[in-house]
Amino acid sequence: MLEMEALQYKGFRNLKKNDETVGFQVGIRFVAYRGPWLSQFRFKYVKVDGEKYGADVCTFFVHGVEYTYKEMLQDWRVKWNLQDVCYIHVRKPGGLASGNHKVQVIFWEVASYIPPFLDEMRMKQEDDPEDPSNTREMIIV
Repeated sequence: MLEMEALQYKGFRNLKKNDETVGFQVGIRFVAYRGPWLSQFRFKYVKVDGEKYGADVCTFFVHGVEYTYKEMLQDWRVKWNLQDVCYIHVRKPGGLASGNHKVQVIFWEVASYIPPFLDEMRMKQEDDPEDPSNTREMIIV
């Protein structure tokens, strides 16, 4: 079931490949009035317990298709609907420890009516403030 918040409890888990834990995943969704095209998606990082993971160690699953961040920026044909969850797979050997984790995901949508320099400023900003729209306490079991 889809949750109201942008960060989804459902799907937050470690990822295994051949009985080896290779990372973790977290689900996100847009909570705006409409869903963006993939090329409108902007991603800065996933932060778990103070450790940041950038686009270089993440892949994104939308509609069951895996994308790198660069591929998403170039894909103007696929729409990410409001009811769809994007699962971010983060490469982290060993994954996350069992228990509570403070998770923050910084992402947004660009639009034609927002000046491009604001997008650039946001990417260069050192730390993004934590707020209920981008940060949640989550559990790995």
